[in-house]
Order: sequence, then C-alpha cells, then structure tokens
Amino acid sequence: QVQLGESGGGLVQAGGSLRLSCAASGRTFSSYTMGWFRQAPGKEREFVAAILGSGGIRYYADSVKGRFTISRDNAKNTVFLQMNSLKPEDTAVYYCAAKYGSSLNSNYDYWGQGTQVTVSS
Repeated sequence: QVQLGESGGGLVQAGGSLRLSCAASGRTFSSYTMGWFRQAPGKEREFVAAILGSGGIRYYADSVKGRFTISRDNAKNTVFLQMNSLKPEDTAVYYCAAKYGSSLNSNYDYWGQGTQVTVSS
C-alpha cells in the first residue's frame, strides 16, 4: 500500500511559478512510476507528467511541455512538479499518482488527495 500526500498548491499570477511536492510512504518508492494529473472544474481529469522509477525517463502532456518539469528524489520518497510560466488555464486540482513498474499502459493504483492551483489573469 502506498499513501501519497501533495503540497505546494496556491494562488499565483499568470506568468508565475509554483512547485508541487508529493510525499510517498513505503520502502520501494524507486519501483514506482509517478505521475501528476489535474482536473479543472467541469472537465475530466487529464495527464500532466510522469517519471519512471529511476528518474531518467519523463513524459509530458503537450500543453505543459517546456513549462513544467517533473523530478523525483528517491532517497526522500518525493516527486516534484515545477511549474513555470503558469497560465489561467493551468488552474485545477493537481493530483499525484503512483503505479508499480514502468508500463505506460497500466492504470495508476494510488492517488493523493489533490492540491489546488489557481492562476489569476
């Protein structure tokens, strides 16, 4: 069982930056692919970014490529999402998720409670 807890959300002006963190429980954190998703009001949850266990391979949604960076610190069981050049359309609840292994096609098994990010224009 993996428990996830996000932090770092808040209110920021357009063009600003935020750094989200997600702390995970468990002893085999490096065996998990970690992902960030977001859900805006009235919209479906969407993929934002993912990073494999070793940290060497990362994936991004086209909408955030070049602005967001996902990283992880396996020694601290933590994954990060650095968000730069934020836009009002980035406003959403951001969720951290984890799945065992490195398959891109498998579902995420564990989810955090989410953290609100609001970008004002």
